[in-house]
Amino acid sequence: MSKLVLIVEDSETCAETLQIAIELIPGVEVRSIQSSRAAISFLNDCNGEIAAVVTDLNLPQNGGAPGDGLDLIRRLRAEPRFAQVPILLISGDSDPGLSERALTQGANAFFAKPYSPAAVRRKLEQLLC
Repeated sequence: MSKLVLIVEDSETCAETLQIAIELIPGVEVRSIQSSRAAISFLNDCNGEIAAVVTDLNLPQNGGAPGDGLDLIRRLRAEPRFAQVPILLISGDSDPGLSERALTQGANAFFAKPYSPAAVRRKLEQLLC
């Protein structure tokens, strides 16, 4: 059975680049979603069968749903079924404290843009083993 990795990224180019890199991990299937609202809906429908989440920090706000990757991380960590799921946060934000905040709020790793898709893949491989 393949491991499902969810990419939450509103930039189609970034999502495609991540998907290509992550699909090089044997036994991994990737699904890309563009907003945190759609991610929450997808995760609620997948019965907890998710291996990892890779999310951007800045996501479009839809209908009052959480608008950024940190909110998404907090919501996932509050759910017992997602409490141990590896989460990687990616951001182009220049806030020097963002990396520490991301890790404190439940991310397993933080990558600043521009990032290496290969580095994201390597970290994800470590977390999935």
